[in-house]
Amino acid sequence: MTTLFYRYLHTLSSSPPSKSSIITYLTQTLGFPKPRAVFFVNRFSSTQTNPQSVILFLKSHGFNLTDIHKWVTQSPQILFSDVEKTLKSRIQFFQDLGLAGPDLGKFISKNPVYLSNRFEERLKPCVDIVKRLMLDDHNNENLIRTLRRCNWVDIKQPVVRVSANVKYLEQCGIVGAQLATVITRQPRLLIMSESDLKELVSKVLDMGFSIDNRMLVHAIYTVSCLSDKTFERKLDLFRSYGFTKDEFLSMFKKAPGLLRVSEAKLKTGIDFFVNTVKFEREVLVRRPSCLMLSLEERVIPRFKVLDIMMSKKILKKMPKFLNVMWLPEDEFLEKFISKDRNHAEELLLAYKSGDLLLQRE
Repeated sequence: MTTLFYRYLHTLSSSPPSKSSIITYLTQTLGFPKPRAVFFVNRFSSTQTNPQSVILFLKSHGFNLTDIHKWVTQSPQILFSDVEKTLKSRIQFFQDLGLAGPDLGKFISKNPVYLSNRFEERLKPCVDIVKRLMLDDHNNENLIRTLRRCNWVDIKQPVVRVSANVKYLEQCGIVGAQLATVITRQPRLLIMSESDLKELVSKVLDMGFSIDNRMLVHAIYTVSCLSDKTFERKLDLFRSYGFTKDEFLSMFKKAPGLLRVSEAKLKTGIDFFVNTVKFEREVLVRRPSCLMLSLEERVIPRFKVLDIMMSKKILKKMPKFLNVMWLPEDEFLEKFISKDRNHAEELLLAYKSGDLLLQRE
């Protein structure tokens, strides 16, 4: 931004307009109804403010009038900010984090109060806390992702709450990379009330996890994503296939992400493994992560390839499918698809469209 432009802003701010001229500007330039404009002026204006300089400053950073109108509607005090003392430094703060242009516009549109006084007292201190927790955060990508998904301004004393919740999670053994990861995935953990966070952790501990269990952080994340009703519904789904509650909890302890899988995928997966692959229920209890694999891209196509190889006697014995599912892609292709050159093309076709072939049988 040129020095000349800032001189022009200084000229505007050095001769603040009258209230009547501000009202005219708000109605004719920004399109606010007169009663609304009068309210803004009476509520927020002072002898040192000039909305025109604010608008010019925001437009100079690429923000359009539509966005600015939206911000002012939600947080009208922005319009009466001091460009040099407040807005300039706040915009620069976001730019230094890596937010600029359209990305910054979208971010502010979600929380325009970040350009108001709540920036200093609520947002900036929270950002400083979270930034210290992020490890190897290239270009502040995880920090920005966390900021976008966490509403810091609607809670009382957010700095106190964020600090307390971080400390509590660390006391639970969730530190370093684990803490950074869970905060990025579920920023809500930072702003939950202390009682709610402790209740969440207590619920996970009651399921059989312990503070020194490396899976604790994954369980906390999963349970934080689920309502009690959803959790019970998924328990009922497993029960309908003969799994006991203890087996269900055992599976959850081994693979906490299992309960983030959709009910439709869980049902299809259990059906396939039990009825088609003929797994005993105990196999899934031991290796619940099987139900997290992609059925369409991995499980069903690989099973179809083995089925064809057995029918054509390319294989003398059906290999243990539990192991085949987890083979790296290159190893599976080499060990099975390329095993018999006379059938390689057919096997590759079955592998690429195995799910469709299976459905047509």
